[in-house]
Amino acid sequence: MTWRPVLARSVMLRHDRVRDIDLLLLPERVVVLRGDAGNVVRLCDGRRAVPEIVAELGARFPGAPVAREVPGFLSALRREGWLR
Repeated sequence: MTWRPVLARSVMLRHDRVRDIDLLLLPERVVVLRGDAGNVVRLCDGRRAVPEIVAELGARFPGAPVAREVPGFLSALRREGWLR
């Protein structure tokens, strides 16, 4: 089965305009997303499979190591319970 990541029900992605950072809001916890992590998480809409997310990011950021780094990043978020 192909994994199509989506935020867990208890997790919200928000952008803090004052600090210009992306945040994951969890019950009793806030996670600051550094760099382009927010751009990756925004693509986790439950419709795109991981290879599609990697392809989209590869087109947006040519030369970036997205094929090597993004699947591991998404898996780490899944292990934390922030993606399903």
